[in-house]
Amino acid sequence: MALFALVDCNNFYASCERVFQPELRGKPVVVLSNNDGCVIARSNEAKALGIPMGEAWHLCRERGPTEGVIVRSSNYTLYGDMSARVMKILADFTPDLEVYSIDEAFLGMQGFEHRLAQHAAELRRTVLQWTGIPVSVGIAPTKTLAKVANRFAKKDPALEGVCILTEAAAIDARLAGMEMTDLWGVARRLADRLAVLGIRTPLDLKRADPRLIRERFSVVLERTVHELRGVSCLALEDVTPDRKSIMASRSFGQPVYTRPEMEEAVSTYTARAAEKMRRQQLVTAQLVVFIHTNRFRPQDAPYNATQAVTLAVATADTGKLITAALRALDAIWRPGYRYKKAGVMFLDLHPARGVQAGLFEAPDTPAAQARMRAIDSLNRHFGRDTVTYGATGTRRAWKLRREFASPRYTTAWDELLVCG
Repeated sequence: MALFALVDCNNFYASCERVFQPELRGKPVVVLSNNDGCVIARSNEAKALGIPMGEAWHLCRERGPTEGVIVRSSNYTLYGDMSARVMKILADFTPDLEVYSIDEAFLGMQGFEHRLAQHAAELRRTVLQWTGIPVSVGIAPTKTLAKVANRFAKKDPALEGVCILTEAAAIDARLAGMEMTDLWGVARRLADRLAVLGIRTPLDLKRADPRLIRERFSVVLERTVHELRGVSCLALEDVTPDRKSIMASRSFGQPVYTRPEMEEAVSTYTARAAEKMRRQQLVTAQLVVFIHTNRFRPQDAPYNATQAVTLAVATADTGKLITAALRALDAIWRPGYRYKKAGVMFLDLHPARGVQAGLFEAPDTPAAQARMRAIDSLNRHFGRDTVTYGATGTRRAWKLRREFASPRYTTAWDELLVCG
């Protein structure tokens, strides 16, 4: 029988903040989205106060002084580095690892059948000791059931962070006690459609006719039925599939009115996306630039525009990509609007090796590739934007609003933790 473990970091963003700020432990902590817009992460104490996920921060701002809520702006540089450290530790506990998201990973448990509980407990202790991040572990015969087990490992303190579901009776009892929307991949609209057929809990779905589910819904939901029955239909993805697109996009910290500011933003996003792309050893043959106003301000004149540019030869050279992005911006820029957001997307991605030359254009030269590697290396070592293009600007008045940002403790020399 196959066995899968799902390891999930508890309240990951809030936990990352607490690692370097122990005074936050035991207190309600919330982390805000880009531009400090809405709540995207909560500690257990904040959940107990009834602060909902996705709540606009300006609607619950008064809870800070009255209920002791501590707020932090999102710090993705810190969260990404802490995630990489956790995943590296998990790789020592299994030969089969699939990084599912920034705070979740599936592990193959074959070979550990006779000491699952001890292995999972040791994993939790090691991750907590080496990183300060608490994790929950759910183990079951399928990935869907491992998700179920992880949910109970996190919710039930008596389980001490580890839930193992291998017995049929225990699995049925857990499924009967869940809402349909608690199941992996089932949203409210799908749950409502299932309820019409009398399927109101995951246990009902497990007992449903798979052929009927496929006819009425989809083959994906049919696989879920089989997974709930203990038949593994979703294998571990040992190799990350090639990306179909790469995007860099942010809302502005303050509205953009002028062409130079918009050029700075588009150039900056292009450079960020190009850096991501080079890390995956890819090149792009098409990019798309989009800009739009704030749809939540009906008093402002609306404008949304998108422009694609096809390159003669696929490239990963930031300079060439910025030139193409500004050409796209030139086609869609309209003065007189209050712009809220812009973004750049790379499409038609290919492996960097073996790029096809054009009739009049050549692939990136060895010198250009070496230049990009040098820039990326310097920025990794000394911090983002240590070396950048002039088109990205220096003042960047449009950049994200991060009023409550914590330091990047693990990746910036001038923001290292200072004790004493």
